[in-house]
Amino acid sequence: MKKNFLYFLVALFTQMGFAQSDLSWRGYFSYNEIKDVSESTTAIYAASENALFSQNRTTGLIKTINTIDGLSGQTISSLYHSATFNKTIVGYENGLIIAINETDGSMLNVVDIISKQLPSNIKKINHFMEFEGIVYVSCDFGIVQFNLATMQFGDTYFIGDNGAEIIVNQTALFNGYIYAATNSGIKRAGVSNKNLIDYRQWETIAQGNWSSIETFETDLFAINGSGTIHKYNSVSNSFTGLITLAQPAVDMRAKANYLIVSTLNTIYIYNRQMALVRQINASQIPDITASFTCATIIEETVFIGTKEHGLLTSSLSSAVAFENLTPIGPSRNNIFSLQATPNSLWTVYGDYTSDYNPYALDSYGVSKLTESGWLNIPYEKVLGAKSMTRITVNPSNEKEVYASSFFSGLLKIENDEPKILYNQTNSSLESLNFVGPDYIDIRINGAAFDKSGNLWITNSRIKNGLKVLRSNGQWQSYAMDNILKSPNDNNFGTIAIDKNGTKWLSTSGDGVVGFNEIANKFKKITIGPDTGNLPVSDVRTVALDTRNQLWIGTTKGLRVLSNVGNFQTDDQMKANPIIIVEDNLPQELLYEQFITDIAVDGANNKWIGTADSGLFLISPNGQETKYHFTINNSPLPSNVINDIDINSATGEVFIATAKGLVSFKGVSTAANDDLSSAYVYPNPVRPEYQGTVKIAGLLDRANIKITDIEGNLVYETTAAGGTIEWDTTAFGKYKVASGVYMIFISAQDGVETKVKKVMIIR
Repeated sequence: MKKNFLYFLVALFTQMGFAQSDLSWRGYFSYNEIKDVSESTTAIYAASENALFSQNRTTGLIKTINTIDGLSGQTISSLYHSATFNKTIVGYENGLIIAINETDGSMLNVVDIISKQLPSNIKKINHFMEFEGIVYVSCDFGIVQFNLATMQFGDTYFIGDNGAEIIVNQTALFNGYIYAATNSGIKRAGVSNKNLIDYRQWETIAQGNWSSIETFETDLFAINGSGTIHKYNSVSNSFTGLITLAQPAVDMRAKANYLIVSTLNTIYIYNRQMALVRQINASQIPDITASFTCATIIEETVFIGTKEHGLLTSSLSSAVAFENLTPIGPSRNNIFSLQATPNSLWTVYGDYTSDYNPYALDSYGVSKLTESGWLNIPYEKVLGAKSMTRITVNPSNEKEVYASSFFSGLLKIENDEPKILYNQTNSSLESLNFVGPDYIDIRINGAAFDKSGNLWITNSRIKNGLKVLRSNGQWQSYAMDNILKSPNDNNFGTIAIDKNGTKWLSTSGDGVVGFNEIANKFKKITIGPDTGNLPVSDVRTVALDTRNQLWIGTTKGLRVLSNVGNFQTDDQMKANPIIIVEDNLPQELLYEQFITDIAVDGANNKWIGTADSGLFLISPNGQETKYHFTINNSPLPSNVINDIDINSATGEVFIATAKGLVSFKGVSTAANDDLSSAYVYPNPVRPEYQGTVKIAGLLDRANIKITDIEGNLVYETTAAGGTIEWDTTAFGKYKVASGVYMIFISAQDGVETKVKKVMIIR
């Protein structure tokens, strides 16, 4: 799609990044899963799943870095800060290395390991060890040299038997030798040896699987796979068991005259004599169930990385007091579904596979973002609701929220507090009835409010698959066995309700099902030229646009129903593909794409998410692809798009991916009912401002004319939605001069008008 795609130009920080001059992105990442930590004399550095943060120990200032700043969305596996070069080195599971110059913030994307002719599953970076300006990178295939001065790779050491690949977990320098802890023994070679690429220069001094090796003061210590700390004996050239841990070690490092060993449940801190001076157990940390990943020490403070609760600190003294330094964010990066309102954003983390299997069940809570920050409601407070896959806010009362659980029922949240879990005991919701009477599995997914305040809910794999919770608290069920081929095998995706009150349900085996309550009638759009014209019967999402069209996202492409009003009159409704012309050849838009979600913005553009191809922004009629965002040309952390929603008041498009939440700050806000709330921002426009002037709070198709103070017309346009932008030029020719400019706004019919002013200072 060469002609219809407008791609981002990838232009850069000093070496790498994304140009953001006219496209505004924001990141909302979770920093809770700590992969590694490093330190300088003044700062602590922490790597989460795919983002970094640091704290200046003098000022307390916390700085975050994520894909918006140029990081990859891939999974981080190792972190190292070089105080000598003031550079932070980030290693990834796929072999990528990103070197960050802390002086100017520039980043270098190093892909040499990714490019190596090796199986992709053995390129993980496990550890960095610096010596004389060279970082020795421990990988799942061997050791690689990386020069911090030239920022280039040197030699690669394949040190397995006969030069084979071998997993190197950690290296250490001791008495002129490089020691490597591998899954096939501890190996060593002279660091000054110029021929270390020859595997025969590496001798094996201990057999077995070794997770860690570290130089501590004048000794060398290593830990084997079973969790025994060994000390090296230079006389016998062997390792002797010293301390047996209760669990295998996940990390070992020597810092601030201490040897710190981390296991899943315990941090052990030893002094120079290998006496235990502090033991931190996970059970000592109040209010959370912690699993440790690593730990380090700066002066007298211990920094502890955890799997789900971020970075904790504690004094090295025996006093048991902990502080959490983690930047506030959502609970997890893999947000499965979200809903934006003018004042908040709600997210849930439960999921299911591509064939709607929710197992293994997820035990995650719910998160809410407002101007005051993130509120994370933990699983312990959601009344046992597992695998929550949708979140639905009452448009008439933002304090009333419902979370759909694809196993436990429907959770009602009031004033940010979970209040009721609706299930088979207190509602019309039903469990799968073909497993057995004692097995409860209530699969609630898509839900939507109608204009009367009734909540319509889909209940998968049962006969009465459509439910409604009336605004008066009463429940009602609708049988679907006459419309669905096999109700017990059917799963529901999303639901949309049009202006006529017709409910449009996406199904896994019967395409789209429409239901009108007044007519008490079901109709179906499915595969086949005479039965709906869908490419496949598995529909994942439906969305209504401002022209009464139904956009249908399937696992094999896109279809559009031209007018939902035809539900009452057409015996068989038919959806059609959008045909575009590429290189003089007609072809189907988004042909064969697995479409996960569709959102419609205030200008009737379509934001379309896919299972593995990123995000598309399509014009109202589908004939123009305005943007195709991927991990290669945008800050998207993943090409797997789980969900999309749009804040109708601000136009901010929230994109939930498998690797994190980002947003695109557009200007396509929903149209207003009148011009009473029309406003201009920024105002005044100061010399340092480089952006556009926004005129918001508009009626759809309102006419906007901008003149100078003498009445000379400098700009005119028609609104598509609730906001327009002016680049402060006279019809795109030249920047207007300093002064006051009049903005005349009128409705399409001319009945309602509004006049605003904006001051421009050059």
